[in-house]
Amino acid sequence: MTSLIEIAKQAKQATTGLAKATTANKNDALHLIAQELIKQQDAILHGNQKDLDSAVEKGISASVIDRIRLTPERIETMAQALHELVELDDPIRKTLDDWKRPNGLQITKIAVPIGVIGIIYEARPNVTVDAASLCLKTGNAVILRGSSSAIHSNTILVKVIQDALAKSELPTHSVQLIEDTSRATAEKMFRLNEYLDVLIPRGSKQLIDTVVEKSSVPVLETGAGNCHLYIDQTANVEMAIEIAINAKTQRPSVCNAIETILVERGWFEKNGEQLVRALIEKDVTVRGDELVLAQNNDLELATEDDWHMEYLDTTVSMKIVDDVHQAIEHINRYGTHHSEAIISEDQNNVVSFLNQVDAACVYHNASTRFTDGFEFGFGAEIGISTQKLHARGPMGLEALTSTKYVLYGDGQIK
Repeated sequence: MTSLIEIAKQAKQATTGLAKATTANKNDALHLIAQELIKQQDAILHGNQKDLDSAVEKGISASVIDRIRLTPERIETMAQALHELVELDDPIRKTLDDWKRPNGLQITKIAVPIGVIGIIYEARPNVTVDAASLCLKTGNAVILRGSSSAIHSNTILVKVIQDALAKSELPTHSVQLIEDTSRATAEKMFRLNEYLDVLIPRGSKQLIDTVVEKSSVPVLETGAGNCHLYIDQTANVEMAIEIAINAKTQRPSVCNAIETILVERGWFEKNGEQLVRALIEKDVTVRGDELVLAQNNDLELATEDDWHMEYLDTTVSMKIVDDVHQAIEHINRYGTHHSEAIISEDQNNVVSFLNQVDAACVYHNASTRFTDGFEFGFGAEIGISTQKLHARGPMGLEALTSTKYVLYGDGQIK
């Protein structure tokens, strides 16, 4: 097993080769990785099955197992995302601004790679391919550190990627995996300032908080997804219920699924029973406040903890509010600044919601499940940033770039 320092040194060395790479070099590598994923699909699924078997033995929840699981369809989706990433413009060396000073100096601001990026993440092996591909397209070397729950999947996926890179013009060590999943090694990674330029955590709130607290390497924070759906008094009944079902059940284990439904009092009095019944028919456990339970006394009572909860499963909390302002107040108090939606035909309320809710993504009459780099047309994403510096929302190619000022003169001195 390669030591952490050796991995870091190899990544730093790889940035020299990546700096020379053309857009064609990078795109060829991405095509090769996509082809290799399909070619080695059986080996990938075999490794993934080891992780799934281990998860079952350890009693890991069904929602986490779903995050670990790979299928031929999911592998095909990863490969397709790589081909689509090729079609996107290369942001590197792109001119962002250009101006001339009175002394004749010509100043050009261009996009450049960040350098070496560390990604620490949990469960989802598709992140291995997403992170690697985005970093390669932007000329960054990447050091991946997944969790023990997906170690077999991640190991074979990185092997597949490196097999493809060996056939390309890019350095093989542009993408590396830390196979030691111990906490001690992770904490050493947090302090690799000499080699890592930025560290990006993806996973639970606990993981993200740990990285932010302990890392001396700059952190690009991705946040947990305590997402809300607010159903306003003018909401179309069929639309509201359909969006609630989709946002909760289409894939409940991901960060852009809703965890709390806020419902205007009058709408709930007319349509609440229908909404609750539709959720229950989809095997959703509903935890309601006292006003919800007054009409549905067989439901579970929501506690203060529920308003903070990112369930990542088929549980949802529900609360009655008087108006959009009370909904906004609740979201800004309990939300994680991820994705929030309003279902309404009242334009004043819509504008209030979209302007006043503090979140990376706000929706009108649409499911929060669209908070995703692929859905935004980014090809893939490195994560959903819920902070406000450098990048916010789904982080695609541009979020993995920095800037450089290039100055042209003809003998100017100061």
